[in-house]
Amino acid sequence: MTGFALVGLGGALGSMLRYTISLIPYKSTFPLLTLLTNVLGAVLIGYITGLAVQKNLSEHVILFLKTGLCGGFTTFSTFSLEAHTLLQNGQYGYAALYLLLSLSGSILGVVCGMKLA
Repeated sequence: MTGFALVGLGGALGSMLRYTISLIPYKSTFPLLTLLTNVLGAVLIGYITGLAVQKNLSEHVILFLKTGLCGGFTTFSTFSLEAHTLLQNGQYGYAALYLLLSLSGSILGVVCGMKLA
């Protein structure tokens, strides 16, 4: 049960941070603030992953930071970490497939969701 609480608390914090970025007064048709959020999330999850290995962080801290905070901030960070892991492990075919299916599937999912509504 502790894991759920840690993920929930981290997720709430991550969501609040994402919302804070959305309040930056920026007007354009290009989604710069979302791009900024996704890139910052990727940097954050990479930093946390590296820190977890170097400092031998506890599973509870990792759950709070990676699954909770980063997951609430942007799931794009998890996507980026998984794609990087596939590439780092030399699984180039799987990485390409994952990238292609994630991007096209997500866009198609948005279209389908909008049509369903």
